[in-house]
Amino acid sequence: MPISGPIPRPSSTTLCLLGGPFVLKDNQRLEIPEGSKRLVTFVGLTGGRVSRRHAAGTLWPDGNDERASGNLRSALWRLRGANIEILHADKFALYLDPDSTIDIVQLHAWATGIMNGTTTDNSDLDVANLHLEAVHLLPGWYEDWIVFERERLRQRLLHAMESLARKRIECDHYAGAIEAAMFAVGIEPLRESAQRLLIEAHLAEGNLVEACRVFVTYRDLVSDELGVLPSRDLTEMLGSVLSRGESNGRKKVSPLRFRS
Repeated sequence: MPISGPIPRPSSTTLCLLGGPFVLKDNQRLEIPEGSKRLVTFVGLTGGRVSRRHAAGTLWPDGNDERASGNLRSALWRLRGANIEILHADKFALYLDPDSTIDIVQLHAWATGIMNGTTTDNSDLDVANLHLEAVHLLPGWYEDWIVFERERLRQRLLHAMESLARKRIECDHYAGAIEAAMFAVGIEPLRESAQRLLIEAHLAEGNLVEACRVFVTYRDLVSDELGVLPSRDLTEMLGSVLSRGESNGRKKVSPLRFRS
């Protein structure tokens, strides 16, 4: 489920790694040649500038330095042949065009603002075209430098979406809180902090049945996958709500039921 709302794009040229890699220039999608994708991605993920020797040695570790340098020159040649001018090179270094942006850099900045509380305008509390399948950065790529960045982005988004859910609960924006919490749950269903926020959002909205359904589904999931039960704290939180419902005339439901 996408969460709508634009991320500002200050540049007309963006290196898109989510769902990519490809280049977006003046709203036109440019396909990076297959032989150049890893090079452009590596430069983008290492801060936008890297030495030629480091790039060649990392991307083509098999063989000698001369062969790695030849592969690097070939990747640059293919990029120029496709008329994609996002990556520049001199004798010693490779660097992205200084006027370009990278989508995950924008996403990291948005997440940091949410977590630090510096993003306060409601119009900034959304992510543009952010689908669950795009959260998994460059699926099918298994190099160490990709795996690390993939996990870093995943953790940043999990914490940001949980912060967003919490902010929306506090603002009585329960539908938005549920959406943000469900997004976090979709990224990592076994994450109890995300499941807890989803339960809290349902309870705040007055939907006890939905909260119980989420809990039971989560309980069964962690039991099947990990052989454990949800924390006592989470179970007792829901049990206290059920106990208050009993005092208000609702049918008694034992909290112990949720630990079975």
